[in-house]
Amino acid sequence: MELYPSMMCADFGTLADEVRALDAAGADAFHCDIMDGCFVPNITMGTNDIRAIKAATNKPVDAHLMIIDPLAKLDLFIEAGADIIYIHPEAERFCAKALLAIRAAGRKAGLAVNPETPVSAVEELLPLVDHLMVMTVSPGFAGQAFMEFTLPKIQRFAELKGRFGYKLVIDGACSPERIAQLSELGADAFVLGTSALFGKGDYALSIERLRQPALAYA
Repeated sequence: MELYPSMMCADFGTLADEVRALDAAGADAFHCDIMDGCFVPNITMGTNDIRAIKAATNKPVDAHLMIIDPLAKLDLFIEAGADIIYIHPEAERFCAKALLAIRAAGRKAGLAVNPETPVSAVEELLPLVDHLMVMTVSPGFAGQAFMEFTLPKIQRFAELKGRFGYKLVIDGACSPERIAQLSELGADAFVLGTSALFGKGDYALSIERLRQPALAYA
């Protein structure tokens, strides 16, 4: 499995040190939540944060665009150096155009799907997707409870990934127990926030436990 720390949960007073510590602990990529206060009620990270994280690691940095009209703003995040860019179909009229633009820029095209959005609403877009991220909480805030009704959708997207070749990512309340469960269902990667990483002590030990489910319950 791949593990992506959610950097909105990091200590921004020592951001570069946080990135280096997480990198050394075995993080596979760094997840940046970009919120505009419109598509979601919160406002979080921006392009300068992406640049700062990129400067402290050689590992991929993603931009999860929880913003209205992401197509019009893609160039900002491409120029900032984001390696993977997620858009929400709920926020963009021209999803196919946006996904193709991300790929044309040499970046990985990501689609983030809200808990209420059915598989049928995005299935036609899957040939254009490199990373498919299922939200298991409502986007906007850390620390929410896992939404159980998303499990059948995760299973269906896991079935479809063999046909389309995307990486299946889970974002929201990814506790050690959930990571073990959803890995069995076919998820490839997990965004780590306060449920499994931040505020849990030593980063290296936490990541080691997550990669070995038997240790996660010790």
